[in-house]
Amino acid sequence: MKKYSAFTQYMLIIAGAFIMGFAIKNMYDPISLVTGGVSGVAIILKSIAGIPLWVTNTACNIPLFLAAWKIKGWRFIKRTMTATAALSFSLYIIPEMPFLMEDLLLTSLFGGVISGLGTGLVFLFQATTGGTDMLAALLQRKLRHYSIAQIMQVLDALVVVAGAAVFGIRYALYALIAIYAVAKVSDGFLEGLKFSKQAYIISDRYQEIAGAVMTRMERGVTAVDATGMYSGQNKKMLFCVVSKKEIVVLREIVEEFDRKAFLIVTDVREVFGEGFIEY
Repeated sequence: MKKYSAFTQYMLIIAGAFIMGFAIKNMYDPISLVTGGVSGVAIILKSIAGIPLWVTNTACNIPLFLAAWKIKGWRFIKRTMTATAALSFSLYIIPEMPFLMEDLLLTSLFGGVISGLGTGLVFLFQATTGGTDMLAALLQRKLRHYSIAQIMQVLDALVVVAGAAVFGIRYALYALIAIYAVAKVSDGFLEGLKFSKQAYIISDRYQEIAGAVMTRMERGVTAVDATGMYSGQNKKMLFCVVSKKEIVVLREIVEEFDRKAFLIVTDVREVFGEGFIEY
């Protein structure tokens, strides 16, 4: 993230944590949506013992940060510590103003969308809000045959099951909607601007197609030697990467020169280089 100063990055991490705090305090907690993580534990403990959300979030993360600092050092945890502190502070300072409580579906859906925006903003700058993310990273040192993502999924699932035991299966199912929305929105936030399309074109008129792509679309094209296993003939396969909007133009060019051409289009997550994302 070189285009942002360190100060700006930390400010955006804090902003993301506050967005998450708003969703947790005013959308998840009022209708008892336990979506996993320390925030889910906090909602359960508030219902059972009346402990404020920010107290549980802070108390659960302190031992995790001490262990992570001892094992992995300050550099590993400083951004995550900032995000976690900001989330705890947001849960303390943001006023309670729940809304959409009469509609569980809308609350879980939009709560997931809002929380996903905050999560994506935190993740964008290589931070997390601690909790199960941090615990999974520590446990993975002992359980090396499992990935951090797999361990985190198990931990979050245990929290959701605990929420179902306290609030009922109906609320747990709505929590799954929120979890799905968080994942989709945060992934889209991180990757949506980077999506492109890659195309493979097999045609006898590859020269005309390549020339049109380079002149009309101003995109580079690479010809790859290929052999048709059925016919045994040597062919040229064109390979190119274009933006999502340009794939329609590419398809029209291929159709113009060879309606029998074989065109394969797939998604690519990130493309670095001229015309796409700068290094």
